[in-house]
Amino acid sequence: MTSHGTPDRRRHLANSPFRPAPTPVIETFAVGDRVSHMRHGLGVVVATSGASVTLRFESGLVRVNSPFERLTHL
Repeated sequence: MTSHGTPDRRRHLANSPFRPAPTPVIETFAVGDRVSHMRHGLGVVVATSGASVTLRFESGLVRVNSPFERLTHL
């Protein structure tokens, strides 16, 4: 074994399957935004707090935490 005295530097190919996944884009919502939820249906944002939103649906108020995978803007 030989030591070159340099840190291990490896080239990364652009299409390498070992490339780190891109960070997901976190959607932002504002009070009054109309939304659709996969389980609860159509609703309106009534409050936002950090990484969660409170929504009003026909069935009542629901708090959803980030990531908002089941929630889409209308």
